Amino acid sequence: MKKLIILITVIIGSVSTQAQDLNTFFNKADAFFKANVANGKVAYSSIHKNPSQLNELLKIAEGISVAKSDAKNYQAFWINAYNLSVIKGLNDKYPTKSPLDNAGFFDKTTHSLGGKNITLNDIEHKLLRGQFNDARFHFVLVCGAVGCPPLINKAYLPNTLNAQLEAQTKKAINGSFITVNAKKNRVQASQIMEWYKEDFTMNGKSEIDFINTYRTEKLEGKWKLSYFPYDWAINKQ
Repeated sequence: MKKLIILITVIIGSVSTQAQDLNTFFNKADAFFKANVANGKVAYSSIHKNPSQLNELLKIAEGISVAKSDAKNYQAFWINAYNLSVIKGLNDKYPTKSPLDNAGFFDKTTHSLGGKNITLNDIEHKLLRGQFNDARFHFVLVCGAVGCPPLINKAYLPNTLNAQLEAQTKKAINGSFITVNAKKNRVQASQIMEWYKEDFTMNGKSEIDFINTYRTEKLEGKWKLSYFPYDWAINKQ
């Protein structure tokens, strides 16, 4: 009986410590984004001069463990971890003009996060897209380029995650993510919609259906969809 009580105490203590670490991560991530992001652009020059805040944050992220079944904490952690790791990768190579100027940036370079050595592509495609059918991830995972949806100056948090996903998707769809030529009934969208067409056409819906879910001014009738080139220039201030 005594051993059982000790075991339960250890388990509860471990869970409590993990929760504290996760909360610390979210709080420090929020402070970092507030200090270093404005209008969707990142202050790489300042971070490069003093990377201690970013390095401390990623050190915390290294030891965090969060289960997929704890979906909101899991998603919020990995979205923030992705965005921070992109900044870390670009900061390590700064000054650089684009993430594509660094070979293997997305698919070869590994980051120590959540008890794993993992690439950016693995976070996006295996841990998030591969586990949850949600096209809104494309509007919050920021690849460090101007063509990406803008990075917000706060952390994604479990209790506000759905509202944040909705807000960023609406902002993109009603902003620069698509352009509309109403006279010719033509729509141009970011190449994200071309690359990940399957995410935007789930459950028998079309890309236009997805756009209309979030667009304030609906696209009525038939529209021809094409895609404009992605801008891979670094999203620096």
